[in-house]
Amino acid sequence: MTCVSQLHTYRPADGHGLPHDPFKSIVAPRPIGWIGSRSPEGVRNLAPYSFFGAFGDSPPIIGFSSSGWKDSVRNIQATGVFTWNLATHAQAAQMNQSSAPFAADVDEFERTGLTAIPGHVVDAPFVEGTPAAFECRLTQLLQLTDAAGGTLDQWLVLGEVVGVHIDTRYLVDGIYDTAAAGPILRAGGPGAYARITPEAMFDMRRPTRA
Repeated sequence: MTCVSQLHTYRPADGHGLPHDPFKSIVAPRPIGWIGSRSPEGVRNLAPYSFFGAFGDSPPIIGFSSSGWKDSVRNIQATGVFTWNLATHAQAAQMNQSSAPFAADVDEFERTGLTAIPGHVVDAPFVEGTPAAFECRLTQLLQLTDAAGGTLDQWLVLGEVVGVHIDTRYLVDGIYDTAAAGPILRAGGPGAYARITPEAMFDMRRPTRA
């Protein structure tokens, strides 16, 4: 007997008709952009963004998207620098706490009980205890548009990685051990996260010929 799939089909502009928007659950799990910055007045900021990714490797380019003109975007526009910090299971509660809508003059490092380490290359702080952190210089700050060309209150921040910090405990024979660091990822539901474990890993090499 053939099983025929049934499709829930909708146009996003008309609504999805479900209890929770499935878009974020389908494009998941997603790495978390745990972004450190500093205001021109010197106030440190730390905030997680679930729309985050790597966009180039030579030089390395990373980026995150913000819904709304938030403190991180404002700080990065003004200073031209930021950090990315790997969010892990060990610091998950503090990462989540840093997502609260704090006022612009609040230091999220202090509020979440995290220690800020000054950047070695750029004037932006990174998180003590994270297995890996990047120091970045702003390359592009783009306001996104829809297919009709209308501007959206969505801002894409792209930065070149100019400094890298790796906890040497996670370097095995010179290879970074992704699973050992315990990274967490946004998994789409209202409070859903995923955790990378050794059991979740598998190896598959690229074909050498077409």
